[in-house]
Amino acid sequence: METFIKLLKDGGVTKLIDTRLNNTSQLAGFAKKDDLAYIMELVGIKYVHEPRLAPTDDILKKYKKKEMAWSEYEKAYLSLLEERQILNLVHHHMANETVCFLCSEDKPHHCHRRLLAEYIQQHTKEEIVIQHLV
Repeated sequence: METFIKLLKDGGVTKLIDTRLNNTSQLAGFAKKDDLAYIMELVGIKYVHEPRLAPTDDILKKYKKKEMAWSEYEKAYLSLLEERQILNLVHHHMANETVCFLCSEDKPHHCHRRLLAEYIQQHTKEEIVIQHLV
């Protein structure tokens, strides 16, 4: 937890957007929804859980069971973002904030938060800088 908070603080994050579909599992440790919301409040970072930014359960299960390659996962997730028309939602959350998207993956290369950030960057007129906190 200490390292996680330090990364957020050092990155200037003012709002943490939890993009996990399931954020209440015991496997989440300190990052369970209610615990994480409380911790973020204590350190002065806003917290919001936004499951509309998560892949569907079906997409996630197929990828984890290796029934879907990463390239297929990527296409399915990006298509889902289009279908959900997430740009207005994200712009609302990002207004005047330095945002960090949270998911369960520790590395960005096979992670929906990277796809989400790149999607926003490509579909907005504003300059968006993507920095992975690792």
